[in-house]
Amino acid sequence: MSIMLLAETLYWIWILSELAILAFTVTRPGGGQVKDRGSLLLLWGALLLAGTLGARYGATHAPSIFPGAAWMRPLGLAILALGVAIRWTAVLTLGRAFSANVAIRAGQKLYTSGLYHRIRHPSYLGLLIILFAIGLHTHTWIGLFIVMIPSFAAMSYRIEVEEAALRSAFGSAWVSYSRSTERLIPGIY
Repeated sequence: MSIMLLAETLYWIWILSELAILAFTVTRPGGGQVKDRGSLLLLWGALLLAGTLGARYGATHAPSIFPGAAWMRPLGLAILALGVAIRWTAVLTLGRAFSANVAIRAGQKLYTSGLYHRIRHPSYLGLLIILFAIGLHTHTWIGLFIVMIPSFAAMSYRIEVEEAALRSAFGSAWVSYSRSTERLIPGIY
């Protein structure tokens, strides 16, 4: 199997997994306190628009990210695989506590182990890594920025909404946890 076919297969598996997450983990009315404030729609709208525009830009402009470098395809595949692994690990770690929309369910606990020991939002870190791989696939710096900047802006809003809900639900435990961890990247942010 070629690297391009492998990358495309993994990409579509990731897309299907995201659709499954949306279909099966959305907290419906009566299932918990939904505090999403439109962040789910904003996030996925930004991701779809940025990904589409970035891909379109990459398809219509000459490569500018290491043009002709044979190592870019395996690197892109490795980055995509890393992002998918982090995202799935974060989602599976939370199990039933994971929700596609921002919601707090009855009896929900604050998770602070595994990936959550160092990072408050590993699923978003995985998503950012996936988006970086998609941006690299445009083979242009502008395409990479088109994919990353709006996506990161929407994700930042989503994180603010989620952290407000978690602070409200878990109080001092959340405050203590947030002081000892970073949002996305240990030691940086």
